[in-house]
Amino acid sequence: MIISKRKRTKKKYTIIIPTYNERLNIGLVIYLVFKYLQDIDFEVIIVDDGSPDGTQDIIKQLQNVYGDDRILLQARPKKLGLGTAYYHGLKHASGDFIIIMDADLSHHPKYLPSFIRKQMETGASIVTGTRYVRNGGVHGWNLMRKLTSRGANVLAQTLLWPGVSDLTGSFRLYERTAFEDVVSSCVSKGYVFQMEMIVRASRKGYHIEEVPITFVDRVYGSSKLGGSEIVEYLKGLFYLLFTT
Repeated sequence: MIISKRKRTKKKYTIIIPTYNERLNIGLVIYLVFKYLQDIDFEVIIVDDGSPDGTQDIIKQLQNVYGDDRILLQARPKKLGLGTAYYHGLKHASGDFIIIMDADLSHHPKYLPSFIRKQMETGASIVTGTRYVRNGGVHGWNLMRKLTSRGANVLAQTLLWPGVSDLTGSFRLYERTAFEDVVSSCVSKGYVFQMEMIVRASRKGYHIEEVPITFVDRVYGSSKLGGSEIVEYLKGLFYLLFTT
């Protein structure tokens, strides 16, 4: 549902999207963001880590269509980690709220109005998308990947008690001050970064709300999650167990 003009807000939202080889996806993501946020003041900051597939060329074309004041490209020379990408985007953000999402269409922009509405209704500092509540789910994963994801989440829930149902999701809305505070206390750079962000936010006492989403596996491109990321996740899990 598109937010109506009656729901217009004066707050500004910065959407930070890290990219690496997302030439086939980024155009559709941006189109959908503009479709579902027609009456919202927002900007999109795309942090690209030196994609060799021409992602940056597509982003520059999008700037010609939507304006370089609405689409901001922050290019980095190489892959430097997810956590640093968000921090880099934050330095150039002008919004009162920070939204983080993936570029591969696994996070459908149709949920953005629900995130904004939930924050407005509850005054939450953080709204996070979750696959693991009623009306949430996953589409396009095989059984093994579903079991791996669910097992990782259950293990983290058991050890960390974070107060949210989906620790590894990366589709979230933050008050800018909350994002600045939490991201500055995080040490993780890769896959485990999202888990550390939400755990530290919970420990700091921030008001966190959840919105059910359906996570859809990417159609174009290949997943960046592999064996090394799983090892990093387990290392990060035990690090957080003993440091939070």
